[in-house]
Formats: sequence, C-alpha cells, structure tokens
Amino acid sequence: MSNELTNSPLQAMRKLLKEDARYKYEAYQFIREALQFAHEHLPELTQATVAAESISKGRPKHITGQQLCEACRQYAIDQYGYLGSMVLGSWGIKSTSDFGEIVYNLIRIEQMRKSESDRREDFDDVYPFDGAFEPEFSLPKVVDDLEC
Repeated sequence: MSNELTNSPLQAMRKLLKEDARYKYEAYQFIREALQFAHEHLPELTQATVAAESISKGRPKHITGQQLCEACRQYAIDQYGYLGSMVLGSWGIKSTSDFGEIVYNLIRIEQMRKSESDRREDFDDVYPFDGAFEPEFSLPKVVDDLEC
C-alpha cells in the first residue's frame, strides 16, 4: 500500500473511529457541518473573533469552543428540530464536552486547526442538553370569549 493512501484523511478517520469508539462517523460529520453553518449563517459569532492573520492567509474565520457549541445547538435545531438531542445522542454526543472531544480528535488527525488560546475545556458545560434543542416559539395570548 502506498504511503499516500495510509496517510489520507479517510485512512486517518478510519483509524480514529477504531481508536475512539465513543462517537460515530456522523458525529464528526455533524461537527464539520455545524462549523460550516456557523460561517455561513451565524456571522454574529464569527465577526467578533476575526483574526487578521486568518483573513490574509485566506483561512476561514476562527470561532471559539463556546461559539462552536452554540452553532452546534442551532444547526441541530435547524436540521432535526425536537429530535436534535435524540439524534446527537445516537451518535454518542450527550453534552457540550463531547463536542470538544470530537473537535480535539479532529485536530489530532489534522482535520481541524486550533489557535494558541483554544483549550479542550472551552467546550465544558457551555449549556445543558436538556431542552437545549427545542426550537423557541411563543403563542399569542388568546382571550377567552366565554369569560366576557
């Protein structure tokens, strides 16, 4: 087998999934998609942390661990609605700490980058999963005609 194939991103991901069976492949794909979602749909998250170096090198804007957790929450609501927590749970994601574990696994296999100030702990306890994936809505108050 050629060295090129053994060091490919696909091979690195296969090896990662064997080494750390806590998360399914879909969990890693979800993190990548949530990051893309943040850059495309949540400019308020990315504008605050734009690094001049990233822009000059043509790299995507950097977001913090807390910002990625919020992007994951909003992306899960967008994609799965009320089932967000259940879907993520089926992939092994039970807390925001799991987002951090996945991100740092991807960093380890060089499929994501981090800044010098990023820490794995940035993902811990960002929000509780209970109720975090329920879309927000409110119903207008209805006046009961029978009470008049």
